[in-house]
Amino acid sequence: METNLQPPQTKPAGQTVSRRRYTGEVVYIYAYDVAYDLNREPVPELLGQKVVPFAFDSSRRHPRHHFFYKPQMIRLPAMERVGPFGPVNVDRVVKLLPVGAVSITVRIPFAVERLEDLVAFHDLHFDTGSLNLDVRLLAEAVHRELMPYSVRPNPHLVDEEAYTVFCLDAPMTNAEGQPLGAEQWLQANRRQVAALLTQESDVNLLSKQEADEATGRYLSYYQNDLVVIDWDSALIIDDRADFDETLYVMELANLQLAELEAYDRLLDDSLERSYRDLNRRNIRTRAHVLRDLREIRIDMARVSDELMNITKFFGDWHLARLYENIAARFHLSDWHHAVEEKLKTLDELYEILKHDQNNRWMLILEVTIVLLFIIDLVILFMGISGP
Repeated sequence: METNLQPPQTKPAGQTVSRRRYTGEVVYIYAYDVAYDLNREPVPELLGQKVVPFAFDSSRRHPRHHFFYKPQMIRLPAMERVGPFGPVNVDRVVKLLPVGAVSITVRIPFAVERLEDLVAFHDLHFDTGSLNLDVRLLAEAVHRELMPYSVRPNPHLVDEEAYTVFCLDAPMTNAEGQPLGAEQWLQANRRQVAALLTQESDVNLLSKQEADEATGRYLSYYQNDLVVIDWDSALIIDDRADFDETLYVMELANLQLAELEAYDRLLDDSLERSYRDLNRRNIRTRAHVLRDLREIRIDMARVSDELMNITKFFGDWHLARLYENIAARFHLSDWHHAVEEKLKTLDELYEILKHDQNNRWMLILEVTIVLLFIIDLVILFMGISGP
């Protein structure tokens, strides 16, 4: 059951209640890195719910070889909370990714008269506490239950990677209630959309440059649908049945960002530990570093392949365009470049250590040959000089 965020209004005699122009739902996307990897053993149940494959229906025209990565997921019972505009039902879904990550989405319906009213949903608080705290507790519960299925689980969860998406029901209308195309509506409400995405309650505070920048990346497929992508949040205008496919692309891009940040931290720790151990000038320590570097190189190559595999959208050109735009907003290519540069540094350390190890073995071999030659000469001399 959907419950509007604003309390019901009674209609006084002789008056009409103004129509709420904007209806839809706010979708909060959270990505957590819970382990180095998840083993391939299926998870039958999580938090008392049966784990099932994720799927959604799509009505748009797709190529013949349309495909997506399908993670495992659970849908939790709806929670009843009291928000800033009244009671609301909170829907939660948890998805499991083989790269050792979970994605949690929270959906909250709304019905408001102005876009500015949605700014309060950025940092949402209930009567029982903040939404972020509820999601954090849920993620920690998922983390604990996934321990038996995790490879090198993280001892504790780091900060989440969060993204907020405002989904408006199509079609859009003007102030008189006349229908408007989605792009036409955006041009008429560009500053209001920018204020919503940048969490500014006063529309007049934003400059034209910032409004253009915040709304500069937008895509449209049909006359009535639109996606506006910003760094911290996005706006979707579409039929409610078609929200899921766009949200899924955003969810995986957000998860990819969280995993790249996790890999970056892992490589930073590995490099710092390697530099520290190399300064000890101990043969055993160097051998240990060499073994660690070899394992990290192999692990990073495998994990990178898995991470790229879950973000293949080339079966659908429109969703591929959407992914390219959100990847640009998240600077995923820069994160990839940073991780690759650190992997190159690890490769150079590995090659240096390997070269040093080979030189030591060659030196040992040469010394051994010389010793054997000397021993052979000694034995020969003793044989000649003997009785």
